[in-house]
Amino acid sequence: MSKIVDAKVIVTAPGRNYVTLKLTTDDGVVGWGDATLNGRELAVASYLRDHVCPLLLGRDAHRIEDLWQYLYKGAYWRRGPVTMTAIAAVDIALWDIKGKIAGLPVYQLLGGAARDGVLVYAHASGEGISELLDDVAAHLDQGYLAVRAQAAVPGVDKTYGVPERGQNVYEPASAAVPAEGRWDTESYLRFAPEVLGAVRERFGFDFHLLHDVHHRLTPIEAGRLGRDLEEHRMFWIEDPTPAEDQSAFRLIRQHTTTPIAVGEVLNSIWDCQQLITERLIDYIRTSVSHAGGITHLRRIFSLAELYGVRTGSHGAGDLSPVSLSAALHVDLAVPNFGIQEYMGHAEPASEVFRTSYTFSNGYLHPGDAPGLGVEVDERAATAFPYDPRYLPVNRRRDGSVHDW
Repeated sequence: MSKIVDAKVIVTAPGRNYVTLKLTTDDGVVGWGDATLNGRELAVASYLRDHVCPLLLGRDAHRIEDLWQYLYKGAYWRRGPVTMTAIAAVDIALWDIKGKIAGLPVYQLLGGAARDGVLVYAHASGEGISELLDDVAAHLDQGYLAVRAQAAVPGVDKTYGVPERGQNVYEPASAAVPAEGRWDTESYLRFAPEVLGAVRERFGFDFHLLHDVHHRLTPIEAGRLGRDLEEHRMFWIEDPTPAEDQSAFRLIRQHTTTPIAVGEVLNSIWDCQQLITERLIDYIRTSVSHAGGITHLRRIFSLAELYGVRTGSHGAGDLSPVSLSAALHVDLAVPNFGIQEYMGHAEPASEVFRTSYTFSNGYLHPGDAPGLGVEVDERAATAFPYDPRYLPVNRRRDGSVHDW
């Protein structure tokens, strides 16, 4: 038995805001968990500090499943992004502890490697088509085998996925109050096939091409886009329509064979049960930090395996290196792995998070250090105080609020 004797929440902003959970056992083993929820970080930090951490003290760190059920069923108010992100942080930290005590990387505890490495996709973008093509070329030169392509839609300000002019990294969150942008669906539907066609025309079909719609279309509009993109053999289109109505994806399926990925905003197996069991999607994008940790993510992926749905976990820079490492351990072990999002972490993140995962020839590997292979420098974290930021709000041209 290894008793949890301390539970500490660390909020730091080395490039972005991150919430990290530190669990310590009576034999001095430390486990790290990621509790970051972009734009709502302090809500999760409070949930952990005020409601969860006091319940962990004195409990056996080895009883991961029991603690998961205790925090999920015991709260009565189940699911939701804040609750599931907090549970995920505890769960990830417990797997880190178990791996360190066993002297094994977490993926070995999950059954061992089912592949040699984890295929990842990068983010390429541009103010226009020419800038996007240059960025795609740069990522292919770096060895990526899969690239997500986004370009600014003419006549639409603040296009999702495209950095502000003069910035190298896309950062949607802004300080003080949410930024508001205007959106025009018809302009986007005309432009998206053109820009993705330009990518294929220049670079061919020897790499995987992805595109994020970011929840902005109706099901019939999404079906139209998928049909128009079929000749470009997309790896997937992501989040074509809001996922709350799972049955809506049936309509998209009726109109296109373009693969569909969804799930980064879903928090439990119940949120994606119909999508998976009715084969309405091809890739499930639930993330380890927002869907209850390694324990619950494996349940989702096991259900998906039964129905031929592959994994494609969310892995944007708004999740910390702790989360990315945890995702890689799961990716390496599950049989139905598809692809992993990877956009890296803006500096000075490496001053706080010390990682052991490596990138080579389009693949990431979590490394073989015991546990997750990530350590956090608490002293360095204090140099980067919390920086209040909000994700944007999107409006149509007529001023009505639309899905961001």
